[in-house]
Amino acid sequence: MSELSVDNLLGIKYLTVDDINLIHKTADQFKEVINRPIKKVPSLRDITIANLFFENSTRTKLSFELAEKRLSADVINFSAAQSSVKKGETLVDTVNNILAMKVDLVVMRHPHPGAGVFLSKHVDARIVNAGDGAHEHPTQALLDSYSIKEKLGDLKGKKIVIVGDILHSRVALSNIYCLKKLGAEVMVCGPATLIPKHIESLGVKVEHNLKKALEWCDVANMLRVQNERMDISYFPSVREYVQQYGVNMDLLNSLNKKIVIMHPGPINRGVEITSDVADSDQAIILNQVENGVAIRMAVLYLIAAKIRRNE
Repeated sequence: MSELSVDNLLGIKYLTVDDINLIHKTADQFKEVINRPIKKVPSLRDITIANLFFENSTRTKLSFELAEKRLSADVINFSAAQSSVKKGETLVDTVNNILAMKVDLVVMRHPHPGAGVFLSKHVDARIVNAGDGAHEHPTQALLDSYSIKEKLGDLKGKKIVIVGDILHSRVALSNIYCLKKLGAEVMVCGPATLIPKHIESLGVKVEHNLKKALEWCDVANMLRVQNERMDISYFPSVREYVQQYGVNMDLLNSLNKKIVIMHPGPINRGVEITSDVADSDQAIILNQVENGVAIRMAVLYLIAAKIRRNE
């Protein structure tokens, strides 16, 4: 298989296993490129990409921008916080104005779940979802699964626990879809108030005891507590959260095996993980960052290939 089954990357939900494997395989080639002295290829020289961020983002935005530049695309950056959106312009108007400038591909982060799907039906450009509310964050799940594969080989039968604020996390949902498709076993762990009610229907286990979850898993993906998405308090205090769900070196050393620690960033050091855990040889956090650029290059490259074919 040499092309994606989808025209847009709206969520992992819409991808097949073949799509995920193709993105991973393509990322292997780009990983080689970004480790060369000249880190650029002319693959997207004729493609114009608009980055539309209706929500603040530093790491994802930088990672996409770097991926676009490594592929030699023309890039327009649009930050909605400083834009006409504040003056009441609708999403479709904003994007149509940008498309009038002949943009081929839109990378979009938006606070509302489903914004990418809505947009894909209303504008004539390819859409890559860089996070929609607490719904999906497909490139994060692709880079997380790629990073686990790189560390442990195949994902089939591997046990992955996602720890923390599952309720507000788009990373958790995309990861669950992606890991399940690749044959991994998935568990979520956190306070009952931060676990969505019907999450078992996605085929995941639920565990509230962190030690038990870590004893079970091969990989722990530690999520940040998303205070900015909480309108009420979901647990008594940060100190209490740290006592029950924070990972420190003593806890890791008390396990009967070595597990891999991941984090989508930004890390609240001392909350979900301590500094010595983040900087230990069990953590693959910086590999995730490097792999993020390669994965995003692969996604943009494969979606641009569909644009060219339809021209």
